[in-house]
Amino acid sequence: MDKIRTIKEKLKQLQIPILLSLTLGLAPFFPEPHILSKLRWIVGGANGMELLDWFDVLLHGPPWIYLFIKTAKVLN
Repeated sequence: MDKIRTIKEKLKQLQIPILLSLTLGLAPFFPEPHILSKLRWIVGGANGMELLDWFDVLLHGPPWIYLFIKTAKVLN
């Protein structure tokens, strides 16, 4: 029973980072999440990326970084 309570407490600590990642981190959702298209572009060499495209990465990336850092802290 304590193990289940501990898991629930850990999940509760991750609610906001998960919410941010699934909303701001993925928006707009169609035709594909914005951050995925920008990351593919960067991995492909970032040819033709303009300042606005880099701003998109800076806008949509931090929720994911926050989620990864918070998850690492919660799991330790």
